[in-house]
Amino acid sequence: MLYPLSLAVFRQKSREMPLTSFVREIGNMSKKFTKNEKHERRRGGAYIAPDSSPLSSTAGSSTALTEHGRWANLPPELLLDIIQRVEARETCWPGRGDVVACASVCRSWRQITKEVVKTPEQCGFLTFPISLKQPGPRDTPIECFIQREKATSTYRLYMGLSPALSGNLNKLLLVAKKVRRATCTDFVISLVGNDFSRSSNNYVGKLKSNFMGTKFNIFDSQPPKDSPVRSTNRSLQKTHSRQVSPRKPMFITAKISYELNVLRTRGPRRMKCDMYSIPASAIGQGGTAPTPTAFTNCNDEARLGFKTLKSAQNVPLVLRNKAPRWHEQLQCWCLNFKGRVTVASVKNFQLVAAAEPSQNVTVPEQVKVILQFGKIGKDIFTMDYRYPLSALQAFAISLSSFDTKPVCE
Repeated sequence: MLYPLSLAVFRQKSREMPLTSFVREIGNMSKKFTKNEKHERRRGGAYIAPDSSPLSSTAGSSTALTEHGRWANLPPELLLDIIQRVEARETCWPGRGDVVACASVCRSWRQITKEVVKTPEQCGFLTFPISLKQPGPRDTPIECFIQREKATSTYRLYMGLSPALSGNLNKLLLVAKKVRRATCTDFVISLVGNDFSRSSNNYVGKLKSNFMGTKFNIFDSQPPKDSPVRSTNRSLQKTHSRQVSPRKPMFITAKISYELNVLRTRGPRRMKCDMYSIPASAIGQGGTAPTPTAFTNCNDEARLGFKTLKSAQNVPLVLRNKAPRWHEQLQCWCLNFKGRVTVASVKNFQLVAAAEPSQNVTVPEQVKVILQFGKIGKDIFTMDYRYPLSALQAFAISLSSFDTKPVCE
């Protein structure tokens, strides 16, 4: 049994015992997870232990419960100081895994870790899976890259500069699977690379195109916090109890449109993104973007059809691709990606806010690049995003560039 220590005594002992010993001890605790928990971590998901552990008569389970109880008896002041030190020390992956390990110990550790860890908008870090649905930082963009696998039609989003520069520091964030259908193309997005079922907890959303590949809808498995939704006609279909699907509901959070360019006289692709889940006031002074704090479980009555976010009260944010300039010497269209894009491609783009004069958005905010995407290798693409977009929204917009558009380029 651990005896209570005052915060002053802990600080005195911390000079003799380095912080790495605490992290190492936490790592030893994480090795005692069950086989299912290990399987979740191996698949790339940031696993967080459940609030209550199931009772079991086996010796291994009783040992785990005893260990969890001993750790849970730490004084709150001491525990807060430990987690604050761990969180401040680990600024990038794989070090951020120690912060996740702290939240996996027990309920008290989880609660304090959630209080210590800030959103990506505030700290610029991605820690828990919910961070992928929260807006990015306002000033410095989060740099990622996408790896395409043509053989399996899979697209993997990693956090890092590039595979060559990041090395083992790459962190798998999201995985998309391209599914071709008779009338459309779907990009199913998951937290792991081997589970794309809509009924799975790893499912986070999808991107759906029309027949021509000129219009896309971004679907999310949950609506933004405090955002009203309205049901479409499809939600009234299949109301029989035997036809109720256990799959998660779908919420249309954005629409992407590519302008037609049949004669190819308008230059590169032109795209427009209507972000229904983000009000236009979010980029103005004092504006805020919706920031979910946890994954929600919707009831069975909402599991039919699709739902669309209302935008009557708040004008949705509109993003447009930044117009390139014609380079006379190179005889081509050019954009300044500041070294993040090295290969010319029709897929390259930069998105900026298209604000109306009445929305009171400053000029610097209108010219600031919110999302940029471009090619750096045969199947490697960079993706840098910032506030008010989240990693999921930026990834879905980037995926739309991979679909074939014969009438837009």
